[in-house]
Amino acid sequence: MSPVLAFGYGGPQDISIILFVLLLAALPTAFWIIELVDAARRQFFDQTVKVVWLLVIFFTHFVGAALYYFVGKKQGSLPSV
Repeated sequence: MSPVLAFGYGGPQDISIILFVLLLAALPTAFWIIELVDAARRQFFDQTVKVVWLLVIFFTHFVGAALYYFVGKKQGSLPSV
């Protein structure tokens, strides 16, 4: 008798479930990284504001990144090249 995997018998449907769960985990993490980089690149009126946003994003992961996306981006500007 073969061992039973956590999701079932290890058929193709189990692989798709695992891939779907990995995708659900990867999307918020990618969004978090994008917003963290964006906050690091932006110029704010005060350096303290930048540090606070970076800490908020870093320590609260997706919630902080979403908060920065809707509120914090408006406070800074991207430097001209």
